[in-house]
Amino acid sequence: MEESVRWLTPEEQHAWRGFVRLHERLGGRLARLLQSESQLSAADFAVLVHLTDVPEGRQRHQDLARALEWEKSRMSHHIARMAGRGLVVREECPEDGRGAFVVITEGGRAAIEAAAPLHVAAVRSLFLDHVTPAELRTLAQVSERVITQLDAEPS
Repeated sequence: MEESVRWLTPEEQHAWRGFVRLHERLGGRLARLLQSESQLSAADFAVLVHLTDVPEGRQRHQDLARALEWEKSRMSHHIARMAGRGLVVREECPEDGRGAFVVITEGGRAAIEAAAPLHVAAVRSLFLDHVTPAELRTLAQVSERVITQLDAEPS
């Protein structure tokens, strides 16, 4: 039996499209600033941020792909490019011959340490300086609720 589509109301459509435009424009602007100022792509930055947030700066390849919501092939190709630039290395997993770890290098740490202040300044000037503390709390609550729901569903 065919389910009926729950079309968006004008208010829902306005909010959704505004959110999508915000995400696209903010992401694009941040990516261009990062690339021009630090020679790191947004994808490089995301990988390095995740690796600096985990113990020993190493994470299983598949777990990193899952955390970034990337497909296996995208992760493999991107990690290969980053390894070629000395930002990360790939280490085989002794317990699992098919698995591997992605490990941040000293060069990767230096790159993220140089890029982070630029990124923070851009986040402030492009976004945080334009929202109130109450709006920021609401955004955090909404984001956490939606992420919790997404994490509970199979991907």
